[in-house]
Amino acid sequence: MIELILLERVENLGQMGQVVKVRPGFARNFLLPQKKALRATKDNLAFFEKQRTQLEAQNLKKKGEAEQVAGKLEGVHVVVIRQAGESGQLYGSVSARDIADAVTAAGFTVGRSQIVLDKPIKSLGLYKTRVVLHPEVSATVTANVAQSPEEAEMQKQGVDPLSLARAAAEREAAERDAAVEVVEEAAPAAEAAPEKADAEAAPAAEEKPKAKRAKKAKAEK
Repeated sequence: MIELILLERVENLGQMGQVVKVRPGFARNFLLPQKKALRATKDNLAFFEKQRTQLEAQNLKKKGEAEQVAGKLEGVHVVVIRQAGESGQLYGSVSARDIADAVTAAGFTVGRSQIVLDKPIKSLGLYKTRVVLHPEVSATVTANVAQSPEEAEMQKQGVDPLSLARAAAEREAAERDAAVEVVEEAAPAAEAAPEKADAEAAPAAEEKPKAKRAKKAKAEK
């Protein structure tokens, strides 16, 4: 573990000025390069105490600016277009970078590291997502993951496009089945009609020779 002095509040870790112990990788890859902390050496501790007032003033200024942005960003809907299967499962996923790009496109410049996303989004829908604008200020946006702008608008209005599509498909299937049943019911009647006509014509055909013979016999007399 490495001891560091925090130069600003770090969520789930500590407040500005605190000396904390962290894993070397977290220190090297995030806290130190992001200038969120200094190694807790004697010289750095003395430097921090000397600069504390200035650092706190800078922090207050940044916090105020972040609060102004948060007031405008809170509740914003951003649309992310992705293709998906019939179940709504995405062909791929939506990452923190994708949401950051969508928020930036909406007029708010944010980076991937400011998007709090526990895991990639893998299905269509609306997702409340936190955007960290300052260690003490954040805003919540809604990532609207849809297959088209039209479907995104439907989702925003509380309508599930997939349910509508499934219902339409079920209606079409029911109509096709009903049409097939009508054809199948009509077929026996159509087949029976010629047989009935033949049956009715047969006695008449037999009567004609008889009538001829009777007429001939009458003439001979």
